[in-house]
This record gives sequence, structure tokens and C-alpha cells, in this order.
Amino acid sequence: MAVSMDDDVPLILTLDDSGSSTSAPLDDLHREELPNENGGSYDVIHDTSSPAAGDCCAQQSSARHDWEMNYQEAAIYLQEGENNDKFFTHPKNAKALAAYLFAHNHLFYLMELSTALLLLLLSLCEAPAVPMLRLGIFVHATLELFALIVVVFELSMKMRWLGFQTFIRHRRTMVKTCVLFVQFIEAIVVLVRQTSHVRITRALRCIFLVDCRYCGAVRRNLRQIFQSLPPFIDILLLLLFFMVIFAILGFYLFSPNHSDPYFNTLENSLVNLFVLLTTSNFPDVMMPSYARNRWSCVFFIVYLSIELYFIMNLLLAVVFDTFNDIEKRKFKSLLLHKRTAIQHAYRLLITKQRPSGISFKHFEGLLRFYKPRMCARERYLTFKALNQSNTPLVSLKDFYNFYEVVGLKWKAKRNREHWFDDLPRTAFLIFKGINILVKSRVFQYTMYTVVAVNGIWILVETFMLQGGNFFSRNVPWSYIVFLTIYGVELLLKTTGLGPVEYLSSGWNLFDFSVTLFAFLGLMALAFNMEPFYFIVVLRPLQLLRLFKLKKRYRNVLDTMFELFPRMASLGLTLLIFYYCFAIVGMEFFAGVVYPNCCNTSTVADSYRWVNHTVGNKTVVEEGYYYLNNFDNILNSFVTLFELTVVNDWYIIMEGVTSQTTHWSRLYFMIFYIVTMVVMTIIVAFILDAFVFRMNYTRKNQDSEEDNGIVLEKEISKEEVVGIIELYKRSSAPTETAQLQKMVLQMDKYGQTSALFLGRRSRTKSDLSMKMYEEEIQEWYEEHSRKEESQTPLQEPASASSSSLKPLSLRQRSQTVI
Repeated sequence: MAVSMDDDVPLILTLDDSGSSTSAPLDDLHREELPNENGGSYDVIHDTSSPAAGDCCAQQSSARHDWEMNYQEAAIYLQEGENNDKFFTHPKNAKALAAYLFAHNHLFYLMELSTALLLLLLSLCEAPAVPMLRLGIFVHATLELFALIVVVFELSMKMRWLGFQTFIRHRRTMVKTCVLFVQFIEAIVVLVRQTSHVRITRALRCIFLVDCRYCGAVRRNLRQIFQSLPPFIDILLLLLFFMVIFAILGFYLFSPNHSDPYFNTLENSLVNLFVLLTTSNFPDVMMPSYARNRWSCVFFIVYLSIELYFIMNLLLAVVFDTFNDIEKRKFKSLLLHKRTAIQHAYRLLITKQRPSGISFKHFEGLLRFYKPRMCARERYLTFKALNQSNTPLVSLKDFYNFYEVVGLKWKAKRNREHWFDDLPRTAFLIFKGINILVKSRVFQYTMYTVVAVNGIWILVETFMLQGGNFFSRNVPWSYIVFLTIYGVELLLKTTGLGPVEYLSSGWNLFDFSVTLFAFLGLMALAFNMEPFYFIVVLRPLQLLRLFKLKKRYRNVLDTMFELFPRMASLGLTLLIFYYCFAIVGMEFFAGVVYPNCCNTSTVADSYRWVNHTVGNKTVVEEGYYYLNNFDNILNSFVTLFELTVVNDWYIIMEGVTSQTTHWSRLYFMIFYIVTMVVMTIIVAFILDAFVFRMNYTRKNQDSEEDNGIVLEKEISKEEVVGIIELYKRSSAPTETAQLQKMVLQMDKYGQTSALFLGRRSRTKSDLSMKMYEEEIQEWYEEHSRKEESQTPLQEPASASSSSLKPLSLRQRSQTVI
């Protein structure tokens, strides 16, 4: 049936550089129907011969260009929704688009990351440098200038993409620009003077790393830390208020005791009560006053009860509650942001005559830009998975599930239940028996018993070992016996389940890895490969399999594995704070601490290095705390970690203070408070993740095994043939060849259709969707009302598109409707 090309003209056209659009419709076009299994049809538009062939070709090329621009812009909107990028950074014109595409590829991201790491690693070579890595001033200053010039190039590309007005509105970018300017001036000064000066601003280099695309999780962590600060500061002020009150009270109570060095001044009272909050100096701080009057212990008991056991736990509770609320608001914000991105993309993919949905042709064009590596079969399967209404068009309601569906990995579903189904009957029965055996509870609990016995044996064996060489040249018989049992188990599971099914389980992968390492350890012992003896120590890892027995343990381990990526980002966030404090520490305290440096302080014994003769022997009395210094970046990191642990941290603080000034204590106290904030956030995150997992498990008690998101779709042979015709008219030989192979495969096995399974792992977002499903509908309604109130009502293009609100945020890119 012939229709006008108005049926294939975009409802919204992205303008070109000149601000004009070419939307003249083509004549004499007709529509073919692509049959599907439900009897519906997917529209395929193609042209027919026209008297004015030249004009028609020009109009076709213009229309194709319009659609290509719309596909690309829709893909950008969806990427902005996925990455939580603000829509005001959307490219506005062709030049901005070119810069945007240049700045949004992995080579550019790697350049950003490499430059940031180079700037950070220069601290190893700059004074005070790690001795073996020291570079000349000219060399490291030149390297710094080179890296900063690369950062200038990165920012210039960003300005070209954003435009000057948007660039100066982007706060993170402006902070990065200011830091870049300061670093540039300092690097030039160092290069000209050929000597280093006090450069505390080197601590700001971590901003270049935080701004990298690959460090998005770190930026989210920092944002959450800053958002958690207001309630944290409130409780912290309460804590400091009580500390000051008790410091004044302690000064009046204990300063008359001249043998008590902890409360002889108000400053010492404050400092020692701050240290007492970490329990690092308890009960030492109490003993002088306690020796004089036993009732003085009441002061310390009351102080610790209020500060340590009440306010500190109250601090954790408040931060946890705030963190929980922030996580929920963050999920809501990201969900609505993705929904808005989907709406923008949808408006760019519908046509004037059919604004009620997206055809496969235009959906396929979108995926060519959004996921270029996705094959033709996966594009069509994604379209079918989205199209829950089984109509020729994907409606806006179905398109809202885009992010959940586009991440599915599609594989053909095997017609066979087991890998050995096609084998001869005798072999089939053997492997079927093995399959039944390895899946039986008897086999599983037998292996658990073996693992438990192995663990007890290792414990007894280790207990009986004496100091010296722990590894015998003779391989223990127990090692061979248990390794043989594990090897037989691995062989049975691999043959019974098949290699693919066996390795698809995380626990099986863990068992395989541990058994492999145990075998390598056996080889190391048998052939006396001493450098590889450490592999033998990994044997007790088999005991982790016992945690599969109890559901609570499984939940704990599942939560732990889910937390690994986020914990890695939190660890990197902590390292960034370490870097900042390490730079400041090196600038002020490098070379301050050394053996016998603190003879006038209360911690002199910890820094004393004395050798004296006792009889015929020379005895060295060494206090090792002089090793905790800020002489280079590596030593500084170790020292800061010791301060984080807080055990005897005041010794390091007092040692540095005795060599500098009393104001140095502020550095250590501020570091403790900052790390307390970060560590409290980490604890709150772990608590939130575990509680969330427990609540989700209780809410979904029926689904014991979590196999991720699984979706099943069937494609008929007629559908594949129809898609091939579409790709032939679009001149896409690669996609056509892929689909033709699929048709040949169907013909080979006499199939009229093929079944495919789409899988992806379950994410925190999926769990949140399940947990908040009742509130999500309220969020959507509130979001719709907000959009309606912000957007003036316009006449809809057609009755079927009345639910589609006018595009209120498209001021970022010029459009024609």
C-alpha cells in the first residue's frame, strides 16, 4: 500500500550548522510488512522509481541525513541518562557534536587517566623524593608541564563541546581550571628557578584524577561524603562541646598533681582527652590521678561512656540514616533522569504520521550509535524484548524499559537438556548417572565433610609445626589424598554438567581456582621450587565452601562480593585523602623525625636508639617510631595508615610536635576527623548494603537462587527473512550475512523458529526497583506533574501522542517541530 513519505519524516529534526532543516518528503514510497510470530507487522520503508530520479535521490539523501542525526542525538541522550550527565551539557551544534564525540571515547578517557596518574606519580620523584626514584628538577618540571599542557588540551575540547557559558557554569570543570592555572604557574617557577619551593598545592593534583571518566564512582563517594557532612558536623560539635567541658573540669581536678603530665595545662587537657576518645592512651592517661585518688576513675568512666559509647555510636547512627536517605534520593534522581533521557530519545525516533511508537527501522538506527558492536540479531531481539505489547511499534511505555533490556547478552537456547544427549546410549547413561550424582545432596554433603576434615587436618598439622622451615622436601601424604579427592570432584562435575555449565557458576570457578593452586603447590613441593612455596598457603581457602551450607552465610558472602566494586572506589577515595595529607605532611614535616630526636618529649623512649655493651655482647635498644616519618610519599602513606588505625598514634603526633610546634597537632587531629568521616561512611555503606540485601531476601523468599535477569524470546524464520530484506535495502552486507547464516542454521535442523535467552547480572538498581516499586509509581506521577507545571500546554501532533509532553528541555539543541 502506497503512503506518503510524511510517514517516515521525523517529528523533530535536529538542525544543521546553518540553522535550516531539509524535511521535504519523498513521493511514491510504499510500505512492506515484516511478519512476526504474533501476526503483527514491522514497517519497512523503501523507495520506488520516480520520474524525477535526481531530485528523488537528493531528497532521499537529505531524509537519510536527518534520520542519522536524530539517531545520533537520541543515542547521546541515552548515554547522558546512563552516565547521569546533566542535560545542559548536551552538544548544541555540529562543531560541539564533533568535540563531544572526540571527548567521549576510550582513547580520550585513557589519555585523561594517564595524565592524572603521571601528575600524581611525580610526587615519587620530586623533593622529598623516594631515594631510588629521584629525578632532576629540570626533568620532573618538564614532565609536569607536558602533563599540564595535555590537561589544557582536554579542557579546550570540553569548552568547544560545552560552549563558554556552559563551561563556566560547570563547577567541577571550573575548579579543575583554577587548579590547572595554579599548577602551571608553579611548574614554570620551579623550571625557571631550578629549585623546589613549598608546594602545598601539589595536594590538589588529585582533582585531575577525580575528574576522569573512569573515576565516576569516586566522585559519587565524595558527593555523598559532602552531603553527609551537615548532620556529621552537628554531632561532632556536640562531641567537641563535651570534650571542652571535661577538659576544663580535668584541668581543675588534676593539675594540682605535679606528677600528672596529662592535665598540667588546658592545652594538654584538650589534646589528651581527644586522644582518649580514640582509646589510644588509655589507661595511661588515668593512672597518675588514679594512683593519687581512686575516685578519679569516675571522671574517665563518665567521659568515655558519654563520648565514646554514646555520642560516637550516635554519630554512626545519624550518618547511617543520612546515608540511607541519600542512597534513596540518589536512586530516585537517577531513575527520573534516565526516564527524562528516554523521553528525549523517543521524541527523536517517532515519525510525523506515526507518533505513537518507534519502528524497528529507527530503533535499529539508534542502536547503531548507542551500541555499535551489537550484531543485527541482538538488535532485533532487543526490539522484541522491549515490545511487550506485541505491536509493530515500541510505545513510550515499553521504551521506558530500555536500560533494563539493552544490557542483556543473547544466546541461542540449546534444544538439548544436557551436553551428552546426542551421544550413544551407553555413553549417555554413564554421563547421565554422573550428572545425577554431582547434583545429589549426598555428593554435596560428602564433599563438605571432606573439606571440613581437610580444614581440621591443616589446623592440627600447623599447630604441631615448630619454627624454622615449614615446608618439608617430602610431599605430605595428606596433601596428595585431599588433592586427589578434589581433582576427582572437579572431573566428575566437569563431565556431569559440561564445561560451560560448570564454569558458569561462581562457586565452581572458585573451587576450580583453589584446586588449580593446590596442584601448583604440589608441583612446587615435589620439584623443590622454593620461590613458589607460598602457593601452598592458599590451601585453607577450600574452607570457604562451607559457608554455602547456611543461608545467612551465603547472604553475607553475596553481599561481600557485591560490595567489592564499590569498596574499591571507597578505597580509592581514602587514598585520595591520603595523598592530600601526605603532600602537606612532606612539606612541613620531612626530615623532622630521626633516631634520638625527641629526648625532651614524653615519648622519647619510642624514638631512642642506643647501643651499649652487656658483658661480651652489644645490645641495641631501638625505638622504631622514627621510621614513621614524612620523608617521602611512600613513608607518608605508611605513617598515615598507622594514624588511621589509631593504636599509639599519639606517639607519632607528639614526636613530630616536639620537633616543630604545638600547632602541628592540628594536622594529626584534622586527619583523624577526616578519616573518621570516611570510615564512618564506609561502615554505613556496608550496613546499608547488608540490611538492604536482608530486606530484599525477606521480601522475595520464594526466589532462593538468584540467577540474574533472564528473558526468553522466540524469532520465526519469516521474521529473519523480513529483517534480511530490510538490511539488503539499507545496503548492510555484514548484517545480511549474519542473518543469512541464522536462516541456514534453521534450515539445517528443520526449524521454523529459534529460541534465545537474554541474561545479565542483577544490579543494585534492579534490587532497588523491586524494593521501592510502590513508591516508584508515586515518583513517576510527581515527575509528570512537575513537567506539566513547567511546560506550557501545546496542541499534540495527534490524538495517539497526547500522552507525550512537549519537549521542554530541548533548548540545548535547535529543533524544528
